[in-house]
Amino acid sequence: MGKHTRNVLTVNAIKANRKQKMRDGGGLWLVTKGGGRYWILDYRFAGKRREMGLGPLHSVGLAEARQAADDARTLLRSGVDPVEHKHGNAIIEAAKAETDVKNFGEYADAYIDDAVNAGRWRGAKTEAGWRNTLTNHAAPLRPKAIRDISVQDVLSVIRPLWGEKQETAEKLRERIERVLDSAKVEGLRSGENPATWRGNLEHVLHKPDALTNTNNHPALPYSRAPGFMRKLRGIDGMGARALEFTILTATRSGEVRGATWDEIDLDAAMWVIPAKKMKAGKAHRVALSDAAIKLLKATPRFENNKLVFPAVRGRELSDMTLAAVVKRMHAAEVKAGREGWIDPKQLDDDGKPKVATVHGFRSTFRDWAKEISNHPRELAEMALAHAVGDATERAYSRGDGLEKRRKLAADWADYCAKTPQAKITD
Repeated sequence: MGKHTRNVLTVNAIKANRKQKMRDGGGLWLVTKGGGRYWILDYRFAGKRREMGLGPLHSVGLAEARQAADDARTLLRSGVDPVEHKHGNAIIEAAKAETDVKNFGEYADAYIDDAVNAGRWRGAKTEAGWRNTLTNHAAPLRPKAIRDISVQDVLSVIRPLWGEKQETAEKLRERIERVLDSAKVEGLRSGENPATWRGNLEHVLHKPDALTNTNNHPALPYSRAPGFMRKLRGIDGMGARALEFTILTATRSGEVRGATWDEIDLDAAMWVIPAKKMKAGKAHRVALSDAAIKLLKATPRFENNKLVFPAVRGRELSDMTLAAVVKRMHAAEVKAGREGWIDPKQLDDDGKPKVATVHGFRSTFRDWAKEISNHPRELAEMALAHAVGDATERAYSRGDGLEKRRKLAADWADYCAKTPQAKITD
């Protein structure tokens, strides 16, 4: 019998023979260990002899053992070690078994961790918002198996917020939807996403625009900007200076709070905000007016701290710091019997005008540019780092109008510095 002879054994021969080791051929053996009989495949890989267990005789019959041996030989011909392949599959199956029962909380946390590690979000504020939403507001979902999350489960956490805290409710729905979409791609769920809005939750929840008057940030009327700026310049503190610079540059609070000295060229009167700090993910050049340059030159620089407007302990100012400046100024006006710094067009639940917000000053700037300046709308939109024109127009546009925006920035600064009238109406 040649050494390459295969399929030597028969079922009856195996039953009748109790030898310690029985050869079937091609490296397949039936061996006796202790009180049991086991199939092994004897082979050589990379010049070394190896053995691969194929299972006990009581659960793996002769035909199954031969098929398993053939499968292993196919791997060998492909240059793959069957033992290592089997070990890899075992790890994959174990991981799959673990994820199959992973609950929503575990998966959501891992989803956020992956996004952070990939640099998907530009600031810690976004990460904190996701973690807060999916930890606190989605708390009832966290212990549930992610494969079992249903429409009723999603509604149970959204409905208490819907119409009361609308923005939070919408963010919660969207984030749950994205987490469940990711789980489906990984094979941990099947079927439709229960958090989808269109064609799904829109049929059981009122449309968002039917519950909220506007999504705009409360903004101070541009006619009151000079009075506000005059009062603001009389307030000491880094928060007040950061707010003043934010208004003069019509930028976002986060961009100013994270601004570093190496981004600013005082001689060129220009501030270049890196793409990673911009909402649109594209670098933005800001034309600095003489007033903005004067403010920066008067701002102290601190050793080993690149931030232009650092907090007391050298860290980045919080968003609440700038907002607190506006609120304190408003409270002082009200205490003195004056109207306060409000947006008369936006009312709260009690029908009272809302206090202007830091972000709302971008709207103040845009309204001023539209209503009383002679500058084109496109320049104001560029100053706000908004996309101008359709996709085709933007594709052919190579400039950002920086030089023209210098005059716009100067005119805005001059307007903010003018002496306010006793009573100004829009």
